[in-house]
Amino acid sequence: MSSVCRFKIRCLWLQSWRLAHGSLSSVSVHNSSKYSTLGGDGEERYIQTTTIPTLHFQPGLPRLPIPKLELTCQRYLAALRPTVSEEQYRSTEAIVREFGNSGGEGDALNKRLIAKDRKNKHTSYITEPWFDMYLKARDPLVLNYNPFIAFKDDPQGITDQALRAANFIRSAVRFRAALWDKTLQPEVFHLNPTVSDNAFFKNAVRLVPGPLSWYAAALIWKAFPLDMSQYDRLFNSTRVPEIGKDCLLSFKNEAPKHLVVMRSGQFYSIDVVQEDGLAVPTETVCSQLRGILSDTTPAAQHHVGYLTGINRDKWAELRKELVSSEKNREAIRCIDSSMFVLCLDDSDPDNVTDLSHNMLHNHGQNRWFDKSFSLTVTKGARACINFEHAWGDGVAVLRLFNELYMDSHRRLTTCTAQSTMSGVNRLAFDLSESMKGAIEAAKKEIESNTKRLKINSLQYEKYGKNFLKKSKLSPDAILQLSIQIAYYRLYKGTVATYESCSTAAFKHGRTETIRSASMATKACAEAFEPDHPAGPEELMAMIKTAADYHSKLVREAAMGQGFDRHMFALRNLAASEQLPPLPIFEDSSYKSLSHIILSTSTLTSDSVLMGGFAPVTPDGYGIGYSVLDDWMGTQVSTYKTRDGADFVEKLETVFNDLYDVFNGNNFKQ
Repeated sequence: MSSVCRFKIRCLWLQSWRLAHGSLSSVSVHNSSKYSTLGGDGEERYIQTTTIPTLHFQPGLPRLPIPKLELTCQRYLAALRPTVSEEQYRSTEAIVREFGNSGGEGDALNKRLIAKDRKNKHTSYITEPWFDMYLKARDPLVLNYNPFIAFKDDPQGITDQALRAANFIRSAVRFRAALWDKTLQPEVFHLNPTVSDNAFFKNAVRLVPGPLSWYAAALIWKAFPLDMSQYDRLFNSTRVPEIGKDCLLSFKNEAPKHLVVMRSGQFYSIDVVQEDGLAVPTETVCSQLRGILSDTTPAAQHHVGYLTGINRDKWAELRKELVSSEKNREAIRCIDSSMFVLCLDDSDPDNVTDLSHNMLHNHGQNRWFDKSFSLTVTKGARACINFEHAWGDGVAVLRLFNELYMDSHRRLTTCTAQSTMSGVNRLAFDLSESMKGAIEAAKKEIESNTKRLKINSLQYEKYGKNFLKKSKLSPDAILQLSIQIAYYRLYKGTVATYESCSTAAFKHGRTETIRSASMATKACAEAFEPDHPAGPEELMAMIKTAADYHSKLVREAAMGQGFDRHMFALRNLAASEQLPPLPIFEDSSYKSLSHIILSTSTLTSDSVLMGGFAPVTPDGYGIGYSVLDDWMGTQVSTYKTRDGADFVEKLETVFNDLYDVFNGNNFKQ
């Protein structure tokens, strides 16, 4: 191995140590913004400016590694062991050993994967199959794929729906301008911000040629640029249903100036960018939104948006029929090409549960799930982003989310103008009787599916991140351990668990799975049973062992050294080559580990109120959580086969019992 390769690996492992402590796990990346200090046009045009061009580091990003097959096999077995019987484990162990043998089927398949990767150095080995996984999926986007992230309430107390939406729009226009004109600051993970997040670093690194810039930033300043390839599809982008496999469309080259507003199932188009590229004045946009809110046009009897929430093949057939009319084709193109979709809701949920349902699905009402992202603002000015997942992951969305939140209240504009419909274009559809029937069927189907979903939440205020860090414990590891103990208390078992981890440290990285259920968490869960003899000291030692192992898993995942994506790529390659079924992928153990019962993800941001998603299996849990300075919050979604309220109740008791152990007390007495 060359000295350059050894250096790159050393730097990335150093980076991953910090990522393991909660900075990049799931969708928690955030690059601290330095807003533009330019006067006049520059400040109005861009949300921020940068010394280093936005994509300066992109050519030099390291490529996502393909793990060694031997290590993938070992990691797979380690993740499997706590979830199956000893007999099943031994059977699978023999299958895996055969698969991983030198010269065996797995070895030959892996060599072909490596050869294919070497021919595609412009991207990562996971990119194509990962896009295909999303785009070939025929399940509805609502509940199955689209998550939401909710903004905190406006810090200045704005409860005016049109005003808050207009301020978000102005910030989004300025974000898009900075991104497209490459004045948006590159996404960089700073190990030591006081050393690298400064003018000297920026002035020096911008002079280094792009292909070498990553090495310069990492070697001298221990600053690690992240992949920004997904940002290209943030705006003016959409997913289009097609039979068998959807496609992604981008209208960036046309530089559209409009966005589409939805209210009561009606669609309106307004221009939000002027001819000179500046945002349309906030007061103008606000008065137009007030005009839309005051519009006396009846709510749509047959809301076309419902069609975006059904089976993708069904929607593809209906869309083809829909756009056979020129009027409908123009309306659909206007939606597809819009900057994003703004959903103005008439409802005003007054509790966390109702708000979560509203932001995740709203039973399909007043929603268009195909857009890269939609901004929803309720009557009381609560707001969220709901995003389609095929084009990208949480890193790009959370960057946009944070910038919009900070800029919209930092540059808050009030609006005294009256409502107006000047400049507002209402989109209309010609719907045949058969299309109306299809929309009604879609509405009933979505409502039937979404009404099966239950959401329970917990806000726990006894301790949070500050307390855990003082105890030298990873907050993420403790939350994951708590989830394992809570599940064990309910079902006396350990099941397949998924925690998402970004691999944005690599070119075209997507995500890797952290398999949070381990033999260490299982032992801990057993020891926390009331009849187990372990006392506070022994329990504390077991907690630290489990937390340390979890941090190891996070480091490996952030480094692209998990096993899930590697095995996914191997299985995908075998299928594309039409090979006979391989025993490892036909084994019941692989199928059970792929059936995710506990699907988890965390959000760490000062801008986030909460986030949520549905379970990925009918008998699973969807668990979103946040660990803040002095409290912790969780959102647990379930279908009727599980009781989320019981899980939340058990989770709260686990938090209490852990707190006793942290303080040297015996909760079992």
